[in-house]
Amino acid sequence: MTADRASRIAVLQQAVKERILIIDGAMGTMIQNHELTEADYRKDRFADHNHDLKGNGDLLTLTQPDIIAGIHQQFLDAGADILITNTFSATTIAQADYGLTHLVGELNENAATLARSVADRQSEQTPDKPRWVAGGIGPTNRTATISPDVNDPAFRNISFDELRDAYLEAARGLVKGGVDILLVETVFDTLNCKAAIFALELLFEELGERLPVMISGTITDRSGRTLTGQTPEAFWNSIRHAQPLAMGLNCALGAEEMRPHIAELARVADCYISAYPNAGLPNGFGGYDETPETTAGHIAEWAKSGLLNLVGGCCGTTPAHIEAIAQAVAGIAPRKPARPQRTMRLSGLEPFALPLTQSSAEVSA
Repeated sequence: MTADRASRIAVLQQAVKERILIIDGAMGTMIQNHELTEADYRKDRFADHNHDLKGNGDLLTLTQPDIIAGIHQQFLDAGADILITNTFSATTIAQADYGLTHLVGELNENAATLARSVADRQSEQTPDKPRWVAGGIGPTNRTATISPDVNDPAFRNISFDELRDAYLEAARGLVKGGVDILLVETVFDTLNCKAAIFALELLFEELGERLPVMISGTITDRSGRTLTGQTPEAFWNSIRHAQPLAMGLNCALGAEEMRPHIAELARVADCYISAYPNAGLPNGFGGYDETPETTAGHIAEWAKSGLLNLVGGCCGTTPAHIEAIAQAVAGIAPRKPARPQRTMRLSGLEPFALPLTQSSAEVSA
């Protein structure tokens, strides 16, 4: 590990103990505001590419780097401490839709390098308030747990090994580009997440060093479960072995709807808690109408209730939302990690805890 990265990580690990850190907002929302055309996505390099490219936001790191850097800067100006790289779909699995699987290494490395340069420039201007970069690793558009064919429940269109390899390639590029944190985000399938965790462990073994890991799941609706059926506590039991710096939730829900699920994680997780909700629930046109003041009002209550260590915004959140959130949590003490009773904790769709003092006879009875 370079001395600069080691120093940044040490400062991060201290800072998260002292204050609530601010994550940036929605990259996709900001990109949409530019109303880019197919030609804008292609530029000269991909002018003759044989797939449509409009909508491939990750590609803009290569074809419109000034736009992506500008979005990063707007979130820093709003008060963000942590930038997430523009790499939500930068895996071979997701990029296959655009015929760009060969670009995955370049997409991740360049996105990390770009975010790193913006963050470092800001840190130089405000040395008392350093900034960090989290390498975003999205869930892919495949699920290892659920069959995509209702007539064949046993069918899978992706394997664990394929997911592992895709995540490993993406993570290598992110680390090469200079990220401080590896963020496995918007997890809807725990088995996909386990493949990502395995990939990161392989990478750390290759590197001979570890980076902080954050894991963020998504509760897909008001059922309070992930798409593959787990409650937040069961999800935590499933991935705790990764020993993440932070565990949390993002996407799908607004702050009001997400609160009980964050509270559930805050009660059981012996790591830090992160949350970056949407700007409310989508309207009939797929947009988000919740104002920065409304979102920040919910987040302020979470912070005062001792639920938060890192907070930002997902779909629909703008620099105005991040600025309001940063102001709302300023000066509020961060949550202290839970210290749950030592026990064997298992999970299926529900969590199961077996106290270590319970005898085998009691269990069999």
